[in-house]
Amino acid sequence: MNPEKIGQTQPLWGASARRNGRWSGYRHLLWARILELKREPEVVFWVFIFPLLLAAGLGIAFRNKPADITSVVVIASDGAPQTLAMLQASAAHSAIRATVLGRDAALKAFHFGKYDLAIESNPDGSYTYYYDPARPESVLSRAEIDGALQSAAGRKDALATSAQSSSEPGSRYIDFLIPGLLGMNLMNSGMWGIGFALVEMRQRKLLKRFVATPMRRTDFLLALTSSRLVLMVIEVGLLLGFGVLVFHMRVQGSILSVVLLGSLGAVAFGGIGLLTACRAQKIESVSGLINLVMMPMWIFSGVFFSYDKFPAIAHPFIKALPLTALNDALRATIIEGASLGSQSGRVLVLAIWGGVSFVLALRWFRWT
Repeated sequence: MNPEKIGQTQPLWGASARRNGRWSGYRHLLWARILELKREPEVVFWVFIFPLLLAAGLGIAFRNKPADITSVVVIASDGAPQTLAMLQASAAHSAIRATVLGRDAALKAFHFGKYDLAIESNPDGSYTYYYDPARPESVLSRAEIDGALQSAAGRKDALATSAQSSSEPGSRYIDFLIPGLLGMNLMNSGMWGIGFALVEMRQRKLLKRFVATPMRRTDFLLALTSSRLVLMVIEVGLLLGFGVLVFHMRVQGSILSVVLLGSLGAVAFGGIGLLTACRAQKIESVSGLINLVMMPMWIFSGVFFSYDKFPAIAHPFIKALPLTALNDALRATIIEGASLGSQSGRVLVLAIWGGVSFVLALRWFRWT
């Protein structure tokens, strides 16, 4: 039986639909789906509580704090006491902590990451630095220690310089992180909330019961997708409010633009979730498919760090991902105060992903 034509064989339902309007069935399905969320207490944790805990943990880890102490080990030799004294006498480099160890113990401790740098004094008065170019702290320590020793030896700077710190709201890591977490959470809740629920209903044979009702397939899928909009408003409000109250974030752009972008992102990922689960028969199958779809976006879309770190040749592919477009749009609005109209390209990417996914899901969807 074709669900799209059931209404033609149900005169009573047809009369009811004419009385209540075209969207009556959709409204009832949407309300039923929202009520079902009360029976899923894990949603409260994963959708609302977990992002706040993640933001709090990362915000505390990368909060504004004094620079880390540089930890170096001096290899024991005849020149080690003088090297240690030169480092300790450098008042400008008071954040240096130096320890003297035997050669084998010093190199072993350095290789295991206990020290950022190992220094060896040579008989001719020169120094050898042992550092790991793959560790940023080791590279920075080499430059800092070299500067400290050169200054202690009497080197004078040829140029007069000054430095000024800049850690205002909008330029901190937490300001970069919150929009990324918001986008990631919309992706997770949209795909898992819809894909998982759809396959669960298929396993419980609920979809077979829906086939026997005068219900349009379009209304059913639209209700599943748009039910995420209700949660989206709460997600955006909680995470942004947490950032503003706890980390003193500044939302430079319009709150309405943020909500509209969140709505578009929720619908886009809802459509992708529908497409992913439209034919899956088991929870294990849809779990693998959802993880397969989301994995590239977790890695490339700039949730925790900028995707500019990837090779330039990959940037067109990365920018075509829906999570990248959503994260970039949210950051531009929240941090830079960009208007919605200035981000038409990113909005178009989200609209295409959501629209195409929903159309394909509508075409390939199976009730059983």
